[in-house]
Amino acid sequence: MTRPGDLVLLIDSKNKPFIFRLEPGHEFQTHRGVVRHDDLAGLAWGSRIASHLGQTFYLLQPTLHDLLLHLPRQSQIVFPKELGYILLRLSVGPGARVIEAGTGSGALTLALAWMVGSEGRVYSYDRRADMQDIARRNLARLGLEARVVFHERPAEDGFLESDVDALFLDLPDPQVALPAARQALCPGSPFGAILPTANQVAALLSGLEAGGFAFVEVCEILLRFYKTVPQRLRPLDRMVAHTGYLVFARPLAEGTGTPDGEWPGGDSV
Repeated sequence: MTRPGDLVLLIDSKNKPFIFRLEPGHEFQTHRGVVRHDDLAGLAWGSRIASHLGQTFYLLQPTLHDLLLHLPRQSQIVFPKELGYILLRLSVGPGARVIEAGTGSGALTLALAWMVGSEGRVYSYDRRADMQDIARRNLARLGLEARVVFHERPAEDGFLESDVDALFLDLPDPQVALPAARQALCPGSPFGAILPTANQVAALLSGLEAGGFAFVEVCEILLRFYKTVPQRLRPLDRMVAHTGYLVFARPLAEGTGTPDGEWPGGDSV
């Protein structure tokens, strides 16, 4: 059942989503009519409702996927199709301490804060205060702002935390921040980065090889949806293809050599 203060998702007859927080006395207004917040409070999730014009909406609880897709933004975000895999590869869970560099509009920040729980912390670095202000507002919308510590500071200048459980870079030249990343990470803990072009990935790979990282992997994730008509099940004509290359690695302990000078994991999969 819905309650005042809940975030709700309304989907209209054209499958257009609207996300807002229920506030007593407020109204949700669209070209399809007005819906009073008070009329939504106490309804079961999944209810069908009507605006004052008789237009149909469906009342749902927004998922993290919904929230991320419709995040207010001023920059490109890390897409949900990458976010789930990033969270798994970084092993982000309750109580984890995670650094991200390149706050942007805060999509990854929000996903990390959601996963670390009330006992964990996310440390987010960006050189632009205006971008972090957007991220702060997006976190406050979900009540997650207390889980994130923001630093207006370039990643290459070093991280203020140490012995963190995971670290992720969303920067144009992440290789320049590798010495700082290595200092901040626990030895062997997951490192990740996302980059849009192959030449940027190549530069990062060179930096990882020279910087004492191992078990390196590069991948991309392609997402294809299907037409959901039983008699005409087939792929849709469009798909969510390349949005970025993902790079993962682990820093070896200081002074750890590799057998015969090999680079562990350099040709994995």
